[in-house]
Amino acid sequence: MKTNWWKESVVYQIYPRSFKDSNGDGIGDLQGIISKLDYIENLGVDVVWLSPVYKSPNDDNGYDISDYRDIMDEFGTMADWEQLLREVHGRRMKLIMDLVVNHTSDEHQWFIESRSSKNNAYRDYYMWHPGKDGQPPNNWESVFSGSVWQFDENTGEYYLHLYSTKQPDLNWENEDVRKEIYDMMNFWLEKGIDGFRMDTITTLSKVPDFPDAPIVKEGPYQPATQYYINGPRLQSYLDEMKQEVISKYDILTVGETPGATPDEAIHYTNEETGFMSMLFQWEHIEADPGTGGKWEEDTWNMPEFRSAMTKWQNELEGKGWNTLYLSNHDQPRQVSRFGDDRGYWKESAKMLGTCLHMMKGTPFVYQGEELGMTNVAFGSIDDYRCVETRNMYRAAIAAGKDHESLMKAIHHKSRDNGRTPMQWDDSVNGGFTTGNPWIGVNPAYPQINAEQQLNDPDSIYHYYKKLISLRREYPIILWGIYELILNDHKHIYAYTRRMEEQTLLVINNFSGEAQRFVWDGISAYFNRQRLIGNYSPSGELSENMELRPYEAAVYLLHP
Repeated sequence: MKTNWWKESVVYQIYPRSFKDSNGDGIGDLQGIISKLDYIENLGVDVVWLSPVYKSPNDDNGYDISDYRDIMDEFGTMADWEQLLREVHGRRMKLIMDLVVNHTSDEHQWFIESRSSKNNAYRDYYMWHPGKDGQPPNNWESVFSGSVWQFDENTGEYYLHLYSTKQPDLNWENEDVRKEIYDMMNFWLEKGIDGFRMDTITTLSKVPDFPDAPIVKEGPYQPATQYYINGPRLQSYLDEMKQEVISKYDILTVGETPGATPDEAIHYTNEETGFMSMLFQWEHIEADPGTGGKWEEDTWNMPEFRSAMTKWQNELEGKGWNTLYLSNHDQPRQVSRFGDDRGYWKESAKMLGTCLHMMKGTPFVYQGEELGMTNVAFGSIDDYRCVETRNMYRAAIAAGKDHESLMKAIHHKSRDNGRTPMQWDDSVNGGFTTGNPWIGVNPAYPQINAEQQLNDPDSIYHYYKKLISLRREYPIILWGIYELILNDHKHIYAYTRRMEEQTLLVINNFSGEAQRFVWDGISAYFNRQRLIGNYSPSGELSENMELRPYEAAVYLLHP
């Protein structure tokens, strides 16, 4: 495979609303981000991914865009954004932006025109449809609960919205829509950005006759992803976008692709014919043998996770490029979900980072992950801001579900777990703002904050800094071929990376109890160099040794 700058990079994701507030209004902003760029640079990352900063009424925190070419008032001005770009580039880092083109805000001028009249020139920019016997056109369920169709009294028709009612889907069948999008992408690339993270990019094409979905659960609305993920014209849209925009720049493009298979990933990311650099698949974070859905009991387990990760590592080898992530703005905090945020908080946070960063692919670090930030358990649904969470709660209460079980699920899975403000120090509001924060600060901030960890050489932050620096120091971490070992162990995830005569051995105990590591492959190596570990060494690497709770260790082996 070719070498590319984005293969050798580590990406840091900023959720601007929750990163740093510079003016005391309780909302993170661009000047706040600028004030913390030294912190990000010190971590050692190469790329900053900025979640949406475009003009938006914030029904879905910026993923409902009302003007693609302007900056959200709460975040600052275009001049602030241009300063941010200069400051990022001045630190030899790159900047990628979110590309949200499945839908706009209902306050976008295109939609305001579109809903004004059936004869308006912008009518066909969105997906309008008459009802059926006084009901929505079909039974598809929205990602955010309820119907995907919203009735508009002004013209007596329904518009499609896969997400919030304030996020009407664009009609990609319309050539004028596509031209507008490509022109907008060129606008930002000409300003100097280094790529795009492509929001829900595989939902652009819908099955045109909108058939009813099969009934698989109680209630009037049914899951219908088979009709709008990887739809019939998706490939032609992506090919056209590549021709009109992406092929003209040396950029990173990473697609959000729920439901993607390795074969689809290879197709989309093929270095000659593909469309994107890499993609976010969800299989490993949904390593759940059950079928209850997001809000039901979480049965994620390590063997399923290990199987998913191994499948993607093996099947993309030499054919595509993996993203490496466990958390982002749509996921709960990784140490709370996959580790132990209480008894072994520091150890498990470091272990998760080790397991991920030593694999082949581009690591993505979500703000606060490098501090081991944890989930939050707000006491009332009124404390939550996520539209998905609030919609689910209202619909479930109306269906007779009890408050306590719903709040337990929300505490575990709500997107707001990853959206509480960044914890900078132990001052009021964790140093995020001098005002009233837009969402509550996690009460753990006096114990978990950046200032404390910067001053502690044994902190999670410094451990992540070491993980990132190792990728630059040892080419085997970038390019070595992955191989799973101990594939039947219930608690240990161990693998090797091989490159020429070197072998990287990565050992991770996903358990809060001591586990026995037994592998006779070690005998083939005379030189055994320990590169990193989350405990002080307790002895030499051997064919039979005890791993402490959530222990992780990485060794470079030579014959």
